[in-house]
Amino acid sequence: MSTAHLVVCGRCGQINRIPLDRPLRQARCGNCHEPLFGGQPIDVDETAFNRHAKHNSIPVLVDVWAPWCGPCRAMAPMFERAASVLEPDVRLIKLNSDAAPEVSARLGIRSIPTLLLMQSGRIVAQTSGAMSTDQIVGWTRSHLASRGNHDKPERIRP
Repeated sequence: MSTAHLVVCGRCGQINRIPLDRPLRQARCGNCHEPLFGGQPIDVDETAFNRHAKHNSIPVLVDVWAPWCGPCRAMAPMFERAASVLEPDVRLIKLNSDAAPEVSARLGIRSIPTLLLMQSGRIVAQTSGAMSTDQIVGWTRSHLASRGNHDKPERIRP
C-alpha cells in the first residue's frame, strides 16, 4: 500500500510525492513551488499526456478535443467548471487531438469530444459527446465508485 499520492505538476511536469495525511488541495510542486491544483484543467501535449497518464496516482480525466469542433468548444466551460468540483481527487487534462494525432490513434479516438477516465495508466471508462458540468461530474464519480468492477481495463501503451 502506498504511503503517498503521486501528482504530476501541470506547470513543470515534476512528479510530486504528497503524504496521504497531507491535504492535496494545498500541495505545491517541490520543483516550481506552484500549487498542484488550481481548479482548472491542464492543456497537455503528447509528452505531458503520457507523463500524467503514467505517473499520477490519482485518477485522470482526459478531454480529447479539437479547436474546430463546435461541441468541443461548447463543452470547454463545462469541463473547466468540473475541474473546480473534482479536484484534487481527480486530475483534469485537455488533449488536442489535432496536436497529438499519435496519442489519439493509440487511444482509438473515433469522435470528439471524448472523455477518458484513467487510473494507473489504464482507461477505466470512456464516453463521447458533449456533456454539462453535472453530467461530467456525475459520470466521473459513478465510474470511480464502480472502478473495482472492471476486470481488465485497457492499458495505455507507451
